[in-house]
Amino acid sequence: MSLIVNLEDLKEANLRLEGELSLEVVETEASDELIKADKPLAYELEASLLDDALLVRGRLGLPLDCECARCLKPFVHTLSLTDWTLHLPFNGDGAIETINDSVDLTPWVREDTLLGFPQHPLCAPDCSGLKVAGPEGSSAVTETEPLPSPWAQLDDWEKE
Repeated sequence: MSLIVNLEDLKEANLRLEGELSLEVVETEASDELIKADKPLAYELEASLLDDALLVRGRLGLPLDCECARCLKPFVHTLSLTDWTLHLPFNGDGAIETINDSVDLTPWVREDTLLGFPQHPLCAPDCSGLKVAGPEGSSAVTETEPLPSPWAQLDDWEKE
């Protein structure tokens, strides 16, 4: 079921909207194989009618099953848009389309949710990545030497 607001209901007072949207409605199919959404999107919104627009404010939340881009460990990242705001004008450029005095908010919720997906999911900001196995297949983990700087050769030329 979509997230639809009836404008007639807003003429008397603001409207409080709470609930969940199924993933089929929100269509949160991520193209990133490290991110999977399999739980519904939760919303807590308040819609109000302005003189020439519809204003919707509130919170959107979606738990995402992610795989760390550095160490490949699975973790849960909760996408939380706490101060989500939507201003939809009735006239002029970008005017919203009303059907039977109702507005479907689902396309805007979908777009902002997808834009909030992590671009490079990390289990922790200081994740050190995959560990390198020790020599001859031992289970000991060794520190790897840092790669030389690409500018190192220029430093050598300067010394000559």
